[in-house]
Amino acid sequence: MENVSGYSAIRWSVERGVGLLTLSRPEKRNALDLAMREEISDVVLRVRRDAGVKALVIAGAGGAFCAGGDLSALAAARMDAAAARQRIRDLHLWFPELVNLEKPVIAAVDGPAFGAGFMLALCADFVLASPRARFCAVFVRIGLVPDLGGFWLLPRVVGLQRAKELALTGRTVEAEEARRLGIVLELHPEEALLARAMEFAGRFRHASTAALGMAKSAMNQSYNLDQRTLAELEAYAQALAITSAAHGEAVRRFLDKQPLPFDWDRMAGGAEEA
Repeated sequence: MENVSGYSAIRWSVERGVGLLTLSRPEKRNALDLAMREEISDVVLRVRRDAGVKALVIAGAGGAFCAGGDLSALAAARMDAAAARQRIRDLHLWFPELVNLEKPVIAAVDGPAFGAGFMLALCADFVLASPRARFCAVFVRIGLVPDLGGFWLLPRVVGLQRAKELALTGRTVEAEEARRLGIVLELHPEEALLARAMEFAGRFRHASTAALGMAKSAMNQSYNLDQRTLAELEAYAQALAITSAAHGEAVRRFLDKQPLPFDWDRMAGGAEEA
């Protein structure tokens, strides 16, 4: 595992093509302060540029995913309205980069994911959680509105009516209900969660990163585009994919009756290639 030093609020490492970003302020339940936001931004750009990183896992240290914004730091800042507006606008310098990162992103949620921490989990393509995970759009409890993309993320994940219910009540969603609502894909015991997230992410090493990225990008835009525009995106993306080395190798293996490089079902049976 390659460890990268120089970060104070997160830990960053790469293992066999999978990047692991760990929020690491356990004494604050990994609340987002300015340093953590800047370091997440740096890692997202690092992953985007590094062809050797095929997928990203986001986790939290110390039995919490992320408690949201750091209210003590926020209170100490004593911002006026203009500064508060700029603070949120600065989030959106890196938030779209994470949401639209053209590589699979997996959140491993153990413990609370509250406020901006809830939205950070929803930035991922897949949320894996432990039974003690809890999700809460807590903003309304302190007289705030959802941020870190909450207006965009929540309705897309749970639907408009449920998004309003979660945002306007600020109630806590336990792990099993989160799975039923589509927030969580899989539940695993806390002691097995991170290993499962890394194994899940590791399978994408064998897929075409370009094909994954184009498919993810198109689907992220699918709510905002009409059918004709999406069909054009489909045509351009497939033209690139069908002429790629990855497709050529998969076809060669298929015709030679060899195992395909990327076969999720086969890998689920423990047959992942090195």
